[in-house]
Amino acid sequence: MPDHRRSIRLKNYDYSAKGAYFITVCTWNKKCLFGEITSGTMRLSQAGETAAKCWEEIPVHFPQVTPDTFVIMPNHLHGILIIKDVHVGAKNFSPKKGHRPRGTSKTIGSVIRGFKTGVTKWARNNTNIENIWQRNYYEHVIRNEYELDKIREYIVTNPARWERDRENPEVVRLMENKKSINS
Repeated sequence: MPDHRRSIRLKNYDYSAKGAYFITVCTWNKKCLFGEITSGTMRLSQAGETAAKCWEEIPVHFPQVTPDTFVIMPNHLHGILIIKDVHVGAKNFSPKKGHRPRGTSKTIGSVIRGFKTGVTKWARNNTNIENIWQRNYYEHVIRNEYELDKIREYIVTNPARWERDRENPEVVRLMENKKSINS
């Protein structure tokens, strides 16, 4: 059966292109699987430590990708991935215009899929958790150094804002209670 979900990706964008990408990956039903935040500091669980290790090991599986700043939160990850120029051949000739790598092995999507697979395999072998990730992920193409610096700051300071974070299940619960009281 065909998949008719609307894509959240930029139409006609080459997600294997050289550049920096801001990525957010959330857990299944936003469950807090990766640890907890105490006094603005993230305390990783074993699953959180595994997620961090898998993120740091991305270049082992995808040599053209370098992880930059990232943070594992209780129920999501924010990180920057940088793709180096992979379109230049062995003799430093650029490929013909419009050339894209075969398959998806060099795209951000395949990198995230590999990362999710690594964490999921560990969880299924070491815990009773079957579903780790929500479908898909969010990405933003970082366009310049100013934006890169602002996103790095956002990532690093994310744990300190947890008490106000819309990804925090406790914040969501409080907002829902407030809505029902005001109704």
